Amino acid sequence: MILTPEGLEALRSQLIVSCQAYPGEPMRDPRTTGQVAASAVIGGAAAIRVQGLSDVQFTRTAVEVPVIGLWKDGHDGVFITPTLRHALAVANAGAHIVAIDGTRRARPDGLSFKQTVEGIHAGSHALVMADCGSYADAVAAVEAGADLIGTTLSGYTGERPKTDGPDLELLAEIAGAELGKPLIAEGRIHTPAHARQALDAGAFAVVVGTAITHPASITGWFKGAMHG
Repeated sequence: MILTPEGLEALRSQLIVSCQAYPGEPMRDPRTTGQVAASAVIGGAAAIRVQGLSDVQFTRTAVEVPVIGLWKDGHDGVFITPTLRHALAVANAGAHIVAIDGTRRARPDGLSFKQTVEGIHAGSHALVMADCGSYADAVAAVEAGADLIGTTLSGYTGERPKTDGPDLELLAEIAGAELGKPLIAEGRIHTPAHARQALDAGAFAVVVGTAITHPASITGWFKGAMHG
């Protein structure tokens, strides 16, 4: 299946579930990621977001919905699919959409964001999701040719405060500008009410990860509420 920009319309107002586990955790296994992804689809997820080449490959075989893939390399600065090499590897692993750092920061391989997007489009059939941290990032990403824009990095790049829940103000600002590309709400969406608020703020679709697929965090929330 090749996902076209027109095909993204099927994701409008839908839930996208991010299935990721951190290094050293019991669930940090590509087979487990695929199983969790399949379970999320049963629950109604219209697309899945996963990290790592093997995770993309296993998830592609486990679900029949679009897969957003990324490759985290490092922990600081630009580390979400930081270079064109990383991006093409994710696309070749089977991702329908490649999520990359969509900020205006310098990239490790020296390419501009625009050059990276053009390289992905030229070297694969994948669409490009720009993980942005601000309104200025979103505008620049659209101008550079990104197919989707997300609020994934809001609160993590120094341009905006880290909100307690989703950055609804940023969502509304980007949506109000009518940039012409699907706007994906992502980041700190911890409750069904948060997801609804994100749609109401103008999001095209909503990504939820930790609150659905990270048992350690969810357990900690409950324990904290009980004993805090």
